[in-house]
Amino acid sequence: MTHPDTVFPLDGGCACRHLRYRLHTAPLFVHCCHCRWCQRESGASFALNAMVEAERLTLLVGAVELVDTPSASGFGQKVARCPHCRIAVWSHYSGAGPLVAFVRVGTLDAPDLLPPDIHIYTESKQPWVVLPPGTPAVPQYYDRDLYWPPDSLARRQTLLPRISAYREQLGLD
Repeated sequence: MTHPDTVFPLDGGCACRHLRYRLHTAPLFVHCCHCRWCQRESGASFALNAMVEAERLTLLVGAVELVDTPSASGFGQKVARCPHCRIAVWSHYSGAGPLVAFVRVGTLDAPDLLPPDIHIYTESKQPWVVLPPGTPAVPQYYDRDLYWPPDSLARRQTLLPRISAYREQLGLD
């Protein structure tokens, strides 16, 4: 299981404190993505996202502004931003839409509690970034069944019918 020693819930928010949110349970998986798209979007060397069912994430204070943003897949994403300081706190990619949130780990009050479960798209990582030994790293994307813990795979299975219905409604499948 990912992050078994972390105590949940974990709270987070934007820089101006207009938004506060709560992550109620462990994420499905934490990606550290080194693709050039994430580098450009974050303005940093990588993006660190905790993937979680949206129903396990609660907005405590404030309201997000969902901003349609391009993505490398061409299908885009909706980035939840603070309408005041513009910080991105999570996003929803087109694959699962509003059912799965990719929480920006750096917006947690204690981001050190959710280190990456995997480094992805390492073929385009910055050459000076040194990956830690013991954490899986793959050149591009990965096979979920090989890396996700059984609990996360089971949680995903319960989501699949809703994801399929969402995608069908949009004509994506």
